Amino acid sequence: MKTIPLVPPETPSEPDAATRTTSPGADDLSTLVSDAARTAELRPGIVDAISTVYDPEIPVNIWELGLIYDVFVDAAGVAGVRMTLTAPGCPAAQSLPVEVAEKVRGVPGVTDAKVEVVWEPGWTKDRMSEAAKLQLGLW
Repeated sequence: MKTIPLVPPETPSEPDAATRTTSPGADDLSTLVSDAARTAELRPGIVDAISTVYDPEIPVNIWELGLIYDVFVDAAGVAGVRMTLTAPGCPAAQSLPVEVAEKVRGVPGVTDAKVEVVWEPGWTKDRMSEAAKLQLGLW
């Protein structure tokens, strides 16, 4: 999967930055190892938190829009969220991932949150929940 940076790249400060598998400025979820028990415990609260984040151009939360591809938590309580946007040129490309990370960090038991924006598979209206389709009049 190819990611794009969410912020302008900074000068690498860590020695292994040259071997990074994601774009600079993007969170690298490959270093997180999902813990099934912690994920089962914290996922409902994380989904609730993500459900409070709305795309500023669409009156539906990003969970119902189908923008969240994966949610998991490692043994240390670090949450990983893999998400996409409705389009690469989305005006909220800078703000939505930051807001998701902030909301997820507020979930009791979560020690940190990393959000990775991916473009594959591409988002389509088929990823939307039935409730979102009804709300937007797509049925």
